[in-house]
Amino acid sequence: QVQLVESGGGLVQAGGSLRLSCAASGRTFSSYHMGWFRQAPGKEREFVAAIDWSGGITYYADSVKGRFTISRDNAKNTVYMQMNSLKHEDTAVYYCAAKRSGRALLGEYDYWGQGTQVTVSS
Repeated sequence: QVQLVESGGGLVQAGGSLRLSCAASGRTFSSYHMGWFRQAPGKEREFVAAIDWSGGITYYADSVKGRFTISRDNAKNTVYMQMNSLKHEDTAVYYCAAKRSGRALLGEYDYWGQGTQVTVSS
């Protein structure tokens, strides 16, 4: 089992940038695919980005493609998401998630962090 703790959220003006981090417990971080999801008020949770165990494969939601970049440092047990050109509609609670690497990178994830709030003022 892996435990996840997000950080880096906050308040930023439209057009600004933030970098989210997600620190994972345990010694097997490199055996997990990692993902970022978000949930805005009154909306369902949605996929944002994912990265495979090696860092060699990434996927993005169309709404963030070209603006967000997911990366990982397996030596530090951490996954990041650099968010640039932020828009008001990016406002949400952002969640880090993990699943074993033997499963498909997309789809359901098994382990979740507590979330970090990102607020983009227009």
